[in-house]
Amino acid sequence: MTEETKRKVRLGQVVSDRMDKTVVVAVSGPKRHPLYKKIIRRVVKYKAHDEKNECRVGDKVRIVETRPLSREKRWRVAEIVTKGEVVEVSPEEITREDLEKVIPEKKVKEAEAKAEATEELKEEPEAKAETKAEAEEKAKKETKAETKEEAEKEETKEEKKEETEK
Repeated sequence: MTEETKRKVRLGQVVSDRMDKTVVVAVSGPKRHPLYKKIIRRVVKYKAHDEKNECRVGDKVRIVETRPLSREKRWRVAEIVTKGEVVEVSPEEITREDLEKVIPEKKVKEAEAKAEATEELKEEPEAKAETKAEAEEKAKKETKAETKEEAEKEETKEEKKEETEK
């Protein structure tokens, strides 16, 4: 074979790089719907071989079709077109104003409550077992109280029905 066969080439963005020598590349492109003729964006994810483990999440890469390397890997990374910028933010840097921009007010309060609870658990690891047991007891008591309330409500409903029937 003196002639090299034409191989398919795709341009996509690295979505995951957690595997060893393998990256998941998302290739999106417009495609016309066969019946409705509307142009829709179709995203296909390919697993590609990255020999040197150079690719990171967010990089734009060119992948080339190759022989099967594993059950799902039939592509290899030809080149990294552009390096993606991944901004890592620690939880301390996020302020309430930042959260309000992204999340509605009710969810912000819930998130703050969860953060406070996790901080308390971090400070007192020995009391962790006690708090779990206490939490389970409280949950049991609450469910018992709820079932009692529901039973009382049902009884009052039945009494009202009997009165209306008479």
